[in-house]
Amino acid sequence: MFRRPPLALVILLLSFPQIVETIYSPALPLIAVAYRATPEEAAQTLSLWFVGFAFGVVSWGRICDLIGRRPALLAGLAVYALGAGWAMIALDFPQLLLARLISAFGAAVGSIVTQTSLRDSCRGTDLSRVFALLGLALAVSPAIGMFLGQAISAHAGHQGVFAGLGLLAVLLFILSLVFWPETRPPDIQPQHFLPTLQDMLWDGHIWRNAVLIAVFNLAIFGYYQLGPFLFERLEDPWLEFGESGLVLAAASLLGAIANSRLLRRGTPARGLVGYGVLLLAIGALLLGLLASGPAFVIGMAVVAIAYAIAIPNILAQALQNYTDRLGTAGAIFSMLYYTLLGLGLVVAGWSQRLDILVLACAMLGALAFRGGRLTRK
Repeated sequence: MFRRPPLALVILLLSFPQIVETIYSPALPLIAVAYRATPEEAAQTLSLWFVGFAFGVVSWGRICDLIGRRPALLAGLAVYALGAGWAMIALDFPQLLLARLISAFGAAVGSIVTQTSLRDSCRGTDLSRVFALLGLALAVSPAIGMFLGQAISAHAGHQGVFAGLGLLAVLLFILSLVFWPETRPPDIQPQHFLPTLQDMLWDGHIWRNAVLIAVFNLAIFGYYQLGPFLFERLEDPWLEFGESGLVLAAASLLGAIANSRLLRRGTPARGLVGYGVLLLAIGALLLGLLASGPAFVIGMAVVAIAYAIAIPNILAQALQNYTDRLGTAGAIFSMLYYTLLGLGLVVAGWSQRLDILVLACAMLGALAFRGGRLTRK
C-alpha cells in the first residue's frame, strides 16, 4: 500500500503555482519599464504563462502515468528552476517571454502531480474534505505571493523577484526529493492518450467543469494581471496593490471556512458550486459600481469568497468517471481549463477592463452551471 504524501508538502506544492505567479504581479510595472514594454505587452507575460502551463499539465500528467508521480514531480521542478534562472539573465523582452513559458511548463507539475497523488490516496467525501482543507491554503497563497512580490520588488527590483522564484524552486525540489512518496497504484496501467482525450471532449460534465474553473480563475488572475496598472492610474490611493492581497486573502479564508462548515453539514458539492456562481455575480456588480476608486477591492473580495467556495468542490468531483486513468484524465482536464484561462487573459490584457472581464466571467459561469450536455453524434 502506497503512502499518502505529507500534507505540509502537498500544501506547498499545490500553492506553488499560485505563489510564483502572484509574487510576479507587483513587478509588472517594473518589467514594463526595464524592457520598454507597454502595460498591455507586460500583462501578456501572465497570459503566456497559462499557455505554457496548459502544455505543462498535459505533459506532466501523461508523464506521471508513464514513469510515476515522484520522478515527474522532480523533473518538473528542475525545469521550472531552469526557466527562472533564464529569466534572471534575459537580455530583452522576447527572451523573458520564452523564459516565462519554460517556467510555466515546469511549474505545472505542482498542480497536476499533486492533485493526481491526492486522487490516488483519497476517494469520495474524504477527497472533498482534503480539497476543502487545501482550499484554506490556496486562499492565502495568492496574498503571500503578492505581499512578497511587493516587498521584494520594492527592495531588489524585478531581478530580485526572479531570484526569489528560482530559490523557491530549488527548496521545493530538495523537499520533494526527501519526502515525496510514489503514489501510483501498481495495478493501474497507463491508458492510451487519444481514446481518453476523445472521451473527455465529448463529455459535457467535463466541459461544464472546465468552463467553471476557467471563469473563476480568470476573475481572480485577471485582477493580478490588471490590478498593478489600475492602482498606478489611481490618484493617491489609500490602498496599495500589494496590500489589497491581504484583503483578498481574508475574503478567501472566509470562503474556505464557510465551505468546510457547509461540507460538514452535508451540503452537496453542486449546491456549493451554485453558491459560488451567485457570489461571483454579486462581486461583478459591486466591482462595476465601485470601479472608480480603490473600493473596487470590495467587489474583488466577494469574488475571492466565491472562488474559495466553488473551486474545491469542482475539482473534487470533476474526474469521478475517470478513476482508472487519473494522471492522463487530470492532464487533459487541466489542459482544457488552463487553455481557456490563457485565452481569456490574452483578451483581458488587451482590454485593460477588469469590471467587464469579471462580469463576463459571472455570465459564463451561470451558463456553464445551468448548461446542457454535449452528445456524441
